[in-house]
Amino acid sequence: MSGYKPVAIPSYPKLGEKITQDTLYWRRYKTPVQIKEFGAVTKVDFSPTQPINYAVTSSTRIHIYGQYSQEPIKTFSRFKDTAYCGTYREDGRLLAAGCENSVVQLFDINGKAALRQYSGHSKAVHVVDFMSDKYRIVSGSDDYSSKIWDIPNGTEISSYQEHTDYVRCGCASKLSDDLFVTGSYDHTVKVFDTRTETSVMSMDHEHPVESVLLFPSEGLLVSAGGRYVKVWDMLKGGQLLVSLRNHHKTVTTLSLSSSGQRLLSGSLDRHVKIYSTMNYKVVHSFDYAASILTLALAPDDDMIVVGMTNGVLNIKHRKPEERKLNELPARKHPRYRVFVRGKDYMPKQDDVVISKPVKKRIRKYDRLLRGFQVSAALDAVLETNVRNGTPEVTVAVMNEIHRRGTLNNALAGRDEKQLTSILTFLIKNVVDPRFSTILINVAEQVIDIYSSVINQSSVIDKLFLRLQDTLEKEINYQEELLEVLGMMDTLFATMTSKKETISGGTKSLIPGQKTSTAITSSS
Repeated sequence: MSGYKPVAIPSYPKLGEKITQDTLYWRRYKTPVQIKEFGAVTKVDFSPTQPINYAVTSSTRIHIYGQYSQEPIKTFSRFKDTAYCGTYREDGRLLAAGCENSVVQLFDINGKAALRQYSGHSKAVHVVDFMSDKYRIVSGSDDYSSKIWDIPNGTEISSYQEHTDYVRCGCASKLSDDLFVTGSYDHTVKVFDTRTETSVMSMDHEHPVESVLLFPSEGLLVSAGGRYVKVWDMLKGGQLLVSLRNHHKTVTTLSLSSSGQRLLSGSLDRHVKIYSTMNYKVVHSFDYAASILTLALAPDDDMIVVGMTNGVLNIKHRKPEERKLNELPARKHPRYRVFVRGKDYMPKQDDVVISKPVKKRIRKYDRLLRGFQVSAALDAVLETNVRNGTPEVTVAVMNEIHRRGTLNNALAGRDEKQLTSILTFLIKNVVDPRFSTILINVAEQVIDIYSSVINQSSVIDKLFLRLQDTLEKEINYQEELLEVLGMMDTLFATMTSKKETISGGTKSLIPGQKTSTAITSSS
């Protein structure tokens, strides 16, 4: 008994997501709060000033929510039809919005009725933003036009008619009083200067443009449309810098983190992708329950608010940083050398050495195997936390029992609950390449032992059918892989034979040339 060797657990490479600093940063959000709106949420915009409120545009209303409120603290409902693009001014005191009835409305945050109404478009206005001078508004409409409005006088200053389809997105420059960008369903992104009568730059996105975004330095412009997110270099005349295709459906919204080092994109495929602006690789992603129409980040990334097609507003708050321990003088602990003193001492000739026996602790399943209790050892490794957390331990014990020739005895005599555990484990892991060799043998013995009790328990019958279905699918996969392997072998063989033919033809051609040269010289 003293010579018992514990079961050797093979180690496998760990599979799963690589934990990075971005993963840790973007996972530090609480469980989301969900608020049901009256219709699809088409725009979320955060106030640039304290307090951190945000405007949610949905149906014929614009709701203002506080940072932690689940009920609107203010509502603007003076719209005759669907409202669009509720946007704050830079000082957080005014809010502008478009409408399906082609009117642009301006609201005071502390009031209810509209301060101004700007009429001039002939179709729905989907794009509204404030110019950086705070006294003008830019709007884009389904009538293919973009207009500049004077806030105090309520008059139209200029109009641009260069797009040939709906203007559905746009943004104004924060550094220049005269620049703004529009994106249209005619696949183009255009940059306008209010001091000129035509656009100063145009980029072809090649898909209907759903969102545009300027970097803080405004040297780069990002456009989203179709499945693509494209980054343009404004300093090189709108040259395409990079094209990203990481979504499966149309990309509808873009946002930047507070540092400007991470770009976020939301899509109808229910995913939010986060890119590094250094190499434009995806560093993290979020999944949502419905297609995403709009996305906004609070200052310092304290909140992520996502609006979806089903009218649900999803709000995630960042977890507060862990509080530091009281800055009391730290208790002095013994130094490391205190614990290792005398460890390297070499006994002298007259010393009496008294060795302290070291008690080895063994696992529960090893203790049971040492006592030849194979059935109990199998039960120990089929416990939920073991079979789900460390399936390699369960498989290693099964292999050890099989090596001893007692696997049949360990599997026999099981009740419905115990047999359910075994079959569930087999269904989950029998097709895993790491365990399939051992578990197929276990599955065969289970079928041989319990084939006589089929039709006595509906639970067991369903599990056997699931096991059969799992194995049949795996066999079909293997057959398809073998077919593909045969095709590849044929292709490789064909390529090899062509190379041999070419090389052989070249060799035969060279002697012929020499012969003809010799005949010519002799004549």
